[in-house]
Amino acid sequence: MINYPSQIVAVAGSSGLVGSALTAALEKDGHTVRRLVRRPVKDPNTEIYWKPSAGEIDAEKLSEVDAVVHLGGAGLTDSWWTEEYKQKIRDSRVNSTRLLSETLAGLSKKPRVHVNASAIGYYGVRGDEVIDETSPGGSGFLADTCREWEAATQPSWESGIRVCQMRIGVVLSADGGALAKMLTPFRMGVGGVLGSGKQYMSWVALPDLIAAIQFALDHDPLHGAVNTTAPNPVTNREFTKMLGTVLNRPTVVHTPAFAVRLMAGREMADEILLGGAKIYPRRLQAEGFEFTCANIQTALETVLGVN
Repeated sequence: MINYPSQIVAVAGSSGLVGSALTAALEKDGHTVRRLVRRPVKDPNTEIYWKPSAGEIDAEKLSEVDAVVHLGGAGLTDSWWTEEYKQKIRDSRVNSTRLLSETLAGLSKKPRVHVNASAIGYYGVRGDEVIDETSPGGSGFLADTCREWEAATQPSWESGIRVCQMRIGVVLSADGGALAKMLTPFRMGVGGVLGSGKQYMSWVALPDLIAAIQFALDHDPLHGAVNTTAPNPVTNREFTKMLGTVLNRPTVVHTPAFAVRLMAGREMADEILLGGAKIYPRRLQAEGFEFTCANIQTALETVLGVN
């Protein structure tokens, strides 16, 4: 049921993989999207200026919107995790969220809801422990970053705005992200298990992620941390086997842990590629959200267009 038709939704990070798909879905449903942009505004009806690095944002234009979605942040695997790049990862999330949240809190006319990206990195590396939103946070760079990221939404919440912190898993899409990077080696028949293959991968297909964000915008009882992952996490070995099956390619190549660390750097490798957590979307399911890609085979066939 659509409770809030024809909303004006401000979207930060609208040019990214998730943001562009969300923008298209919102517009298709009849909503007006205003993209937050870091350059001079070309059309005030569709864009809102901000520059987080300088602490600049057009608060007046934000007072016209009904809802806000913030998806921005530097790519986790776009560069080696030097101290400089780790600072960029953190600042691009925490500082922009804090600026947005503090600005929304100060408005005389506030949006109903502030949906902010977070990540399953919040839980750290947890082996085969069953994780849901009641589980404590973990340790490591990503866990620390996610804690600060989510804390930066506090001004919105304290001002009376409903806040959803979407702890997003590995996004499956042929158009970008981790899966898109895997496709070439897998199609060449040189894809395979990383490390032991026992590490869990908590994933979400892009169509379900977009639907979950729309659900959060529309569903008033939902607030706080929301695990945005499919209800069937898989191990790296299970994922590898299924991707090979869907692509009809062998998956016999094995990359040992030491080689993964050499290629990606120890910290990134241990937190993202060789580590993982078994995460379940308890709150989404409890509120009635239904996944269309609940298992990994359906998800891969859907996002890759395989019948």
